[in-house]
Amino acid sequence: MSDSRPDLAARWAATVARARGTQEGPGQEGPAPAPYADNLLRRWAEPQRRYHTTDHLTAVLDRIDELAAHAEDLPAVQLAAWFHDAVYRPDRSENEERSAALAERALPELGVPKVRTAEVARLVRLTVTHDPAPDDRDGAVLCDADLAVLAGTPDAYAAYAAAVRAEYGFVPDPDFRAGRAAVLRQLLALPRLFRTPTGHDRWEAPARHNLATELALLESGGGTARPAGDGG
Repeated sequence: MSDSRPDLAARWAATVARARGTQEGPGQEGPAPAPYADNLLRRWAEPQRRYHTTDHLTAVLDRIDELAAHAEDLPAVQLAAWFHDAVYRPDRSENEERSAALAERALPELGVPKVRTAEVARLVRLTVTHDPAPDDRDGAVLCDADLAVLAGTPDAYAAYAAAVRAEYGFVPDPDFRAGRAAVLRQLLALPRLFRTPTGHDRWEAPARHNLATELALLESGGGTARPAGDGG
C-alpha cells in the first residue's frame, strides 16, 4: 500500500457519505464504503499503469477541490473522478464505457441515489471527448481537473508524457509520434481547453505552451518520442 492510499480511502468514505444524501431528505443507508475503496485502489495500482495511477487520481481530486465552486453536484463529480479510469487497459478502446458501467453497478449498492449514479456515469463517459456542453458545469469541472496536467511545469509535463509513453510501450515510436501529433493538433484547435473560469485563467496559457512545444518537437523529429494517448 502506497502512502497515499489511506488518505484516498478516507476521502472516498467522505464522498460516499455526502453522495448518499439528497436535497429532499437524509442520506440513504448502504454497505460500508471501505471495501469499495479497496477495490478501486487496487484497480488504480495495476501494473500496466504508469500515468493513470493513484497519483493521477489524487491530482484530479485535488483539482476538483480547487474548482468546487463551479460544480452543481460536487459529490457526483468527485465520484466520477474515482471511476473515470477505474478500468484502464492501454490496448483497449472501451475503458471509459467499462468504467462507467462499473460505477452503475457499484454506486446503487452503496446507497447512492439513482439520479446521482446516472450523473456519475455520464461524467465518466464524457472523458472520452473532454468536450462538455456550454451549460454542463459538472462536466466542465471534471474535464478541467483531468486535463490540468497539461499545464504543468516543463519538467512535470515531460514526466507526464514519459509516463503515458511507458503505458504504450508496445507501440512503435513512429506510430506514437504520428498519433500524438494528431492529438496535439486537435487540442490546440479547440477554442478553449479549460471550460471553467478558474481553470481557464490558471491553466489555459501554460497548457497551450506545453502542447505547442511538444508538437514542434514532434514535427522537427527531435526530442524524445511522446505519447499517442489522450491528456487525461
